[in-house]
Amino acid sequence: MIFVALIAPAHAVQPDEMLKDPVLEARARHLSEGLRCLVCQNESIDNSNAPLARDLRILIRERLKAGDTDSQIIAFLVDRYGEFVLLKPRFDARNLILWLGPFVILLLGIAIAWSKRSRPTASTVAEGELSTEEKRRLLRVLKDAR
Repeated sequence: MIFVALIAPAHAVQPDEMLKDPVLEARARHLSEGLRCLVCQNESIDNSNAPLARDLRILIRERLKAGDTDSQIIAFLVDRYGEFVLLKPRFDARNLILWLGPFVILLLGIAIAWSKRSRPTASTVAEGELSTEEKRRLLRVLKDAR
């Protein structure tokens, strides 16, 4: 029984916040799961116990009762707090580097590794024979070193 309680997601929504209409409450929970707690920063407002997260949950429910659509509520919160409030950033021109950056870095890493692998190493160059001139210079250097 305790194991089930440990694996169940912890929600910080208080009973006094919940809407009586189960459809509106489900929409509110869905919206709050996709919004970042601005205090905790790596947690949704649905899971956060921070006072600001509670205020945002209440605000969402008030706007739902007022008849706003989900996209209107998200737009309102993004206008007010910026796109940082979204746990999953939008895919648009402003966030292009955020979405494509990891793939570009991965491709650059692969290209660098491949280019270093295909270059001749010192051991492959040393395997070749010395020319007559190189042998003479080597002998001179060895004589001078003694």
